[in-house]
Amino acid sequence: MGNSALKAHLETAQKTGVFQLTGKGLTEFPEDLQKLTSNLRTIDLSNNKIELLPPLIGKFSFLKSLVLNNNKLTALPEELCKLKKLETLHLNGNHLRQLPAAFGQLSALKTLSLSGNQLRTVPTQLCGLRHLDVVDLSKNQIQNVPDTVGELQAIELNLNQNQISQISGQISHCPRLKVLRLEENCLELSMLPQSILSDSQISLLAVEGNLFEIKKLRELEGYDKYMERFTATKKKFA
Repeated sequence: MGNSALKAHLETAQKTGVFQLTGKGLTEFPEDLQKLTSNLRTIDLSNNKIELLPPLIGKFSFLKSLVLNNNKLTALPEELCKLKKLETLHLNGNHLRQLPAAFGQLSALKTLSLSGNQLRTVPTQLCGLRHLDVVDLSKNQIQNVPDTVGELQAIELNLNQNQISQISGQISHCPRLKVLRLEENCLELSMLPQSILSDSQISLLAVEGNLFEIKKLRELEGYDKYMERFTATKKKFA
């Protein structure tokens, strides 16, 4: 992409607060963006070939939305964690194995999408995020859901298409968790904590495509309680 095209994009971004440059084969984060650190509210660089996010990302202190789907990121810089106004972070389809240690400092974060990466566990850093609504960790390589998950504040947790065979019963302590998606994993029925049904806030549990027949779920103790929540929620949205 020529400099003149980039310049035009930068001028537009200065006025709108939105910089969107998708599917252009970019191999790096445009350095010129640092001229707009105080203007930009949204950056979308999806469908490029960016391998590294530079430390200067931490300077975009007014950024609310960062979208980098389908790039080649293998890691994220600690500086990303300085973005105190960031509400939406989409990183689907990259090669991420973990999140920065300070990720829990992204205190405004509401939506986090990490589908199609190489995570092996549910990152514990997510438990410090108080405003998190939706977390998408589908299509990773997660094998178990640890005890720390009980502190997660999210309303929806998507763990579809992983390799999960174990889930901590602590998940039923999540104070706001209403939707839990566990489709196409490696769960035996005996490994599904009964407390999810009998003693949680979860009103939509999606478990199709595991190592048991769905109708067997109905035989579990606590299923009636779950159905009460499920039906009440359905009525609310009907």
